[in-house]
Amino acid sequence: MSTIVEDIKNLSVSERIELVEDIWNSIAEEPRFSPALSAEEREELHRRYTAHQADSSTGIPWSRVHAKIFSGTQG
Repeated sequence: MSTIVEDIKNLSVSERIELVEDIWNSIAEEPRFSPALSAEEREELHRRYTAHQADSSTGIPWSRVHAKIFSGTQG
């Protein structure tokens, strides 16, 4: 396996990111990958979804989330 790791280290950063995305997508496509949610987690997701459906202003646009993540700020 060390040969594979060395090969990966020789890839450019963008190629490694693409590889990680491909690996992640292949994992997400596995039917057994779906993590089981507890009843409380399902209820909370349903509550949040219902609240958002009632008032979409409670959501944050992806562009703002993305900017916040990549700006390095916490607030």
